[in-house]
This record gives sequence, structure tokens and C-alpha cells, in this order.
Amino acid sequence: MFRIYKSENGILLPAEKFMPYTWICLFNPSEEELSYIERKFQIFPEFLRYPLDEEERSRIEKEEQQILIILRVPEVISKGLFVKYETIPIGIILTEENIITVCLKDHPIFDEVIALANKSKIFDLKNPVHFLLNFMLAVSSLYIKFLRQIDKVLEEYEEEIFKSIENEEILKMLSIEKTLTYFNTSLQGNDTVLTKIQSGRYIRLTEDDMELLEDVQIETKQAIEMTKIFLNIVSGTMDAYASVINNNLNVVMKFLTSIAILFSIPNIIYGMYGMNIPLPFQDLPPLKGTPYAFYIINIFLLVLIIGLFIIFRKKKYI
Repeated sequence: MFRIYKSENGILLPAEKFMPYTWICLFNPSEEELSYIERKFQIFPEFLRYPLDEEERSRIEKEEQQILIILRVPEVISKGLFVKYETIPIGIILTEENIITVCLKDHPIFDEVIALANKSKIFDLKNPVHFLLNFMLAVSSLYIKFLRQIDKVLEEYEEEIFKSIENEEILKMLSIEKTLTYFNTSLQGNDTVLTKIQSGRYIRLTEDDMELLEDVQIETKQAIEMTKIFLNIVSGTMDAYASVINNNLNVVMKFLTSIAILFSIPNIIYGMYGMNIPLPFQDLPPLKGTPYAFYIINIFLLVLIIGLFIIFRKKKYI
């Protein structure tokens, strides 16, 4: 599928047909649509198909008068128990008269770009470099938006993780760590593309373009720093959680060991006096010939257990 946009008075509006200086937004395209766009605008076939590979890395290429910029953009893939994000490639093809974007799906970044255009009212598709830089600015802003959402989720997970010893909490943190790793790798690649654009070897930049490029670089580096900080937070939280789990396990084992000691004493005494052989102290008062021997032994055991319980309690074994 594809949509066509034109620029009027600095904003982007839907267009009904192909014309010079338009943005062709191509998403989830069929082979017929790819072939049609290829013939219509004389696009290199590889430029249209590279961005459809989910594992494609961020980069910039130039062939004759056409430039391909591939960026990796974030997307939400799960909002259930585990909040998950991933990144997918988007290709931006700059020709002499048109701008073509190619993506595997109708990504929210397209709405972000249109919203940015309608808000700033400075978009002019006759200046493809200006559109490209604003598109990249929208990508970096989307990363920061998602990172702020992840920050809130991290705070919730941190509160839960120290109240529970279930595997579910660990899986949540691992999901966030995986997301941040994806973000970090993708942002580093996007930043490399910005550096290559800044060199001027692929695209000529005016002073206004350079200022806008600096804004994009600042936004991208901010996203990279946020990602690194959150990765450190997740790593530190997981280490602290492991220490808490080990400490809790030690406390539980200490408690169970103390209880086992207390309950082993009656078993030893009962086992010994249950044997059908002469026993120690059986002929001494107050056990000899008394009908209360059973109660005397149990009272003695109870006192012994209570005494040991008090000792364990003072030593904080229980």
C-alpha cells in the first residue's frame, strides 16, 4: 500500500496522484506495487527492497542521483504483562523530484512526521534534505518518547521486584534490558548515518540544514545517553535483586534449620524412651514408679525447647 503527500504552506496534505515534489509513503508493499514504483520513478530495485529486510542495519548509500538512507525506528510490539519494544528499518529514498519512504508496516513515525509538519508549518518537499532531517528528528523524538515510557515502567518494576521472589519479575526486567539493547544498537547506527550526512559526501547541506542537523544529532545523542543510563539501572537492579534473593534464601534456610533443630529434640527423646530395653534414669526419682513419668518427660522437653527458642531468638536465627 502507499499514500501520497504534497506540501502546501509548509504543511503536508494528501495528494490524489503522483506529481513532482511529493512524498510517496510506501508500507507493506506488494511485489506489484514495488515494480510499479520502480518503473514509475526509475528507482534502483535494491533501494526499494533493502528496507524490507527486518535485520537491515542503518546506513546511507548513493547511486547516481538517488540516495538511500536506512534508519531503524522503534515500535511497541506488546502492551500486556511484559512491555516490549523492537526496532524495524525504514528506507528514505531521495530522488531529484520525489521522496519515497519504504517500510514493512504502516509505522506510527509517519503520523509523527505529519504532526510535526502541521505544527511547525515549515515543510517544503521541494527541499528533500529538509524533509529528511525533520524525519530523522521525528525518529529521535520517538525514541525519547518510548524511553520515557520505559522509565515509568522501570519504576513500577523496581517496586515490584523487591516485594516478590517470583520468576515473573525477573522476566519483566529481562524484557526491558532486551529492549534497551535493541534501542542502543539502533541509535548508534542512526548516529553513524548522521555523521556521514554531516561529512557532505552524500548530500549538500546549507547553513540552515547544518543547524537542523545539529539539532537532530543532539536529540539522538540524548536518546543514546538515556538508553545507556537505563541499561545501567537495569543491570544494577538485577544485581541488587540477586543479592536480595540470596539473602532471603539464607534467612529462610536459617529459620528452617532452627525449627528443624527444635523439633528434632522431642524425636530423639521419644525414640530413646520408646525402646524396649533398660534406659538411663528410669530407676531414679522422679521417674521410678510414678504414673506421671510421661508428663514429667514432656514438661522437661517443653522447657528445653522454650529455652532453645529464646536463645535462637536472641541470636536472630528465628
